[in-house]
Amino acid sequence: MQFEIQNIQKRFGRKQVLNGVSLAADPGTCVGIVGKNGSGKSTLLSILAGILKPDGGKVTWGGDDLLSSPKKLADAIGYVPQGTPLFEELTALDNLRLWYAGKSRDLAQDLKDGVPAMLDIPSFLHVPVRQMSGGMKKRLSISCAMAHRPPVLLLDEPSAALDLSAKAAIHAYFREFTRQGGILLLSTHDAPEFELCDKLYLLKDGALTPYAYDGDLPSLVARM
Repeated sequence: MQFEIQNIQKRFGRKQVLNGVSLAADPGTCVGIVGKNGSGKSTLLSILAGILKPDGGKVTWGGDDLLSSPKKLADAIGYVPQGTPLFEELTALDNLRLWYAGKSRDLAQDLKDGVPAMLDIPSFLHVPVRQMSGGMKKRLSISCAMAHRPPVLLLDEPSAALDLSAKAAIHAYFREFTRQGGILLLSTHDAPEFELCDKLYLLKDGALTPYAYDGDLPSLVARM
């Protein structure tokens, strides 16, 4: 099924942040969104995740309007914000238990061969979040977001401030997620992540424009 964003509008006071944003993504694809800080990337992802309400537009999955059905939206979408949506005083295991909520069998299995296993969560399962590195927190955040196995995963700057090994582990998971038919939508400033994307869009002046990235980063920056 296709994930489609149709004419999303959002204004804050006098500033029109999103002005008719539209795109479509097919199963098994990664879509990247680039743009300057303040261009509206995080606002768009927050709307798609159901955190912010748009002033107009639709978000559909398989023909269903997700914005009018919180249950369908929650089932369809996993969201990893730029910050850390974790309880700092709890361990990785305790955070996962909250997200798996009553699915202890699923969690036990996933720690063996699911997303947490792929992201090596068992290696720091009993470490409190406050003692984790940035890469560990990001991997745990992704595992939590995928607890209900959504077909669409949204990520806001997933590689920001991570070391090379953490980026490699996360990118390997992204490839596996799309290989299995998932839809990945991410905002990024990290040029190596452009290579993961089947489509790249530039968000500028409230609108999305397809961008064919050819490795020329200065040209992309000049367009922002």
